[in-house]
Amino acid sequence: MTTKSSGFSLIELMVVVAIIGILSAVGTITYQGYIAGAKKTSAKNTMQQITLAQTEEYSNTQSYLTQGDTCDPDDGTSTQINNVLFGGGDTIDVKLDPVTGEDQTDYHMCIYDENGYTIKALEVLEDTTKSCQIELTQNGAWTENNNC
Repeated sequence: MTTKSSGFSLIELMVVVAIIGILSAVGTITYQGYIAGAKKTSAKNTMQQITLAQTEEYSNTQSYLTQGDTCDPDDGTSTQINNVLFGGGDTIDVKLDPVTGEDQTDYHMCIYDENGYTIKALEVLEDTTKSCQIELTQNGAWTENNNC
């Protein structure tokens, strides 16, 4: 006598759930990589906008905006660049969480004087040793640390 099953066995359901879990884990990791790449590209585009604004600043004042001989990017340096070069605009996205007050900016930027000027962008992470750091010189030379 043969019996006909009209559903799935527990083993079959567990295999399907495991496969879906693996696919979602791979998808999440891939998505996070795309997001990090988009944030880095956005930071580079902003740095190029700063370069253009520096050209205009030089034509207006015969000097470039710099924030010292060296600099550590933070929300203050980014805000100063927004205020001086972009007339208080929101070119460098400086944002704080309204509830916690924590910094939610992707990259902070600063400009330091090194044979002209160099723009530095630093990814905002809790562990700064893992942060991506990008620099753009006045002559258009890009450098990145190993975390980019």
